[in-house]
Amino acid sequence: MKYKNLLLIGTSHIAAESVATVAKVIHEHKPGIVALELDRGRLMGLLHPNKAKPSFRDARRIGVKGWLFSIVGAWVERKLGDKVGVAPGAEMLGAFKAAKEIGAHVALVDQDIEITLKRFSQTLTWKEKGRLFADVVKGVVFRKSDFAFDLSTVPSQKLIGKMIKEVQKRYPNIYRVLVTERNEVMAKRLAHIMFHNPDQLIVAVVGAGHEKELIQLIKHELS
Repeated sequence: MKYKNLLLIGTSHIAAESVATVAKVIHEHKPGIVALELDRGRLMGLLHPNKAKPSFRDARRIGVKGWLFSIVGAWVERKLGDKVGVAPGAEMLGAFKAAKEIGAHVALVDQDIEITLKRFSQTLTWKEKGRLFADVVKGVVFRKSDFAFDLSTVPSQKLIGKMIKEVQKRYPNIYRVLVTERNEVMAKRLAHIMFHNPDQLIVAVVGAGHEKELIQLIKHELS
């Protein structure tokens, strides 16, 4: 998705297609800046996976619910990644390495993960907690899902739209924290980069589903 000097690439964090796509786009377009949907902590976790182990001390900082969500979320991503043979976040790591290979500057535009998880702990309701547990059991343990698609590819925009609406309906607080608030942060940072680098092509690698709202927010920031 293109807007002015920004090229947004929507990815799936465990899709082999995404790993290949981001590397190809970065090497072909040779942007001056590559922006990633990461913060410093998550990038370090991808670069040094053996050192990125959660501890009970993390629960004190970010709250028990946010801490448990990070553990369960990472476990689910690993289980799904094992099915397709792609480590979670491989496309972000590939984009980082491709940027270094062409000499592009790397910008980390996501909100600090600790802020996100703290907000998660503060806003998660008991109703959403029960639904989340039931959906994880249904999807991972019993392998049942209302949205079947090939995990090795990025879902279509139509399917992404349906999934977003379902998440907004079932998990309004989770959606606000994990998507809406982070989009606002990323849009401000991307708009800032675009404004101060008008002659540079910026390739931004973000999760599929963020693109449309990010473009709208960026247009507002630059208007």
